[in-house]
Amino acid sequence: MLTAPVDLAALLAPLLISDRYWRGTVFTAGLTVTIFAAGGLYRGRRHMSILDELPSLCGRLLASSAIVAIIAAMRHGSVDYMTGFMRGVALSAGLVVVGRAITRQAVLVARKRRWVEHNAIIVGSGAIATELARLLRRYPQYGLRFAGFVDVEAERAPTSPPLLGTLDRLPGLLRLVECDVLVVAEPDHPEPRLMELLARPEYASCDIWIVPRLWGSRSPGGLPDHIGAIPVVQIRHTSLSGLRWMVKRTSDLLFASVALVASSPILLLCALATWLEGGRGIFFHQERIGRYGKPFEVIKFRTMQPADEIESRTHWSIAGDRRVGPVGRFMRRTSLDELPQLWNILRGDMTVVGPRPERPYFVEKFSAEHPDYAMRHRVPVGLTGLAQVSGLRGDTPISDRARFDNYYIENWSLWLDVKVLLRTVVEVFRGGGR
Repeated sequence: MLTAPVDLAALLAPLLISDRYWRGTVFTAGLTVTIFAAGGLYRGRRHMSILDELPSLCGRLLASSAIVAIIAAMRHGSVDYMTGFMRGVALSAGLVVVGRAITRQAVLVARKRRWVEHNAIIVGSGAIATELARLLRRYPQYGLRFAGFVDVEAERAPTSPPLLGTLDRLPGLLRLVECDVLVVAEPDHPEPRLMELLARPEYASCDIWIVPRLWGSRSPGGLPDHIGAIPVVQIRHTSLSGLRWMVKRTSDLLFASVALVASSPILLLCALATWLEGGRGIFFHQERIGRYGKPFEVIKFRTMQPADEIESRTHWSIAGDRRVGPVGRFMRRTSLDELPQLWNILRGDMTVVGPRPERPYFVEKFSAEHPDYAMRHRVPVGLTGLAQVSGLRGDTPISDRARFDNYYIENWSLWLDVKVLLRTVVEVFRGGGR
């Protein structure tokens, strides 16, 4: 919250001297902040030091300056213009480094005086967890206030520290102690079960840090972090929120608006063909389950007539159903029957790329049979999804679909959405639908 505004002010500082290069200065500021964000220079850290960040900071400043210099040289052939402009770029780069040093010192002072502090629960109660608790009590510069241990209540050694509670009570304990941070330090719990637990929506508001099992392991190019001499790694949120959700929602609105206008002739033809084949009732409204398990009504072109409302809610349709006519079969194969869901996207019920929505009956059934299935609802449901473009449509294993959907959630990026959309276009032209 403190660093980004200071960076932006430093990058725009040359405008106080001269407004001759204002376009280039504003572009440089936007590009540099974007490169910083992509490089993780705005992520929270436990150990804060300008010396740790300096190599990454200088490298990204040089990269953004080089890009701006190349563009400026292509647009302006004047040596005098380039000299004056690059002086401003050099000044702003120096101010960024100075600003970073000041903000880092300000945060450390605020932490040491406990003006800025977050309650932290340590998941685990072994030797490493006990040492972490000691470090957090003794060194407030890490910005964490130790609130207690949480672990499995099993056969515990006499020397084990007392527990705040057990893992199955963790959601209630988060509210009780107003916890902001979880530190996972080798709890006495199977790792797959722990990962499933921490992926639930109730933990989306917490920062989660883990002590790596292999202490020498960290992602190449990343800034190492530690509490005392114990390395810690912050794991990414597995739900779309904050800035990530704003980016995705903005791209959804742009895509759905343009797609509705561009596909309006196709929508009209599909509506006419549906009416000619099945008469009135062009659109099909059906209850589906969306984000956080909330129901909504999905809109599709009608491709078949169910015998009754109960069958509509509980019948698993397959490609060979005889009630699907030639027009309906073509629209299903090319996914044209899904186009009205662009309106669901504009309304906020759905997103462009995400897990496909399912009916309440099947959500309950699949959640009982496959533990990972309910985790799909951490994010909004989508018009298309990674599972669908990977060949998992129609009568395919639900466990495989859930696995692909959860992989998408845990590895989301805007580029991943673009890749899924490109593969969706290929599937549509191939006729790889249901």
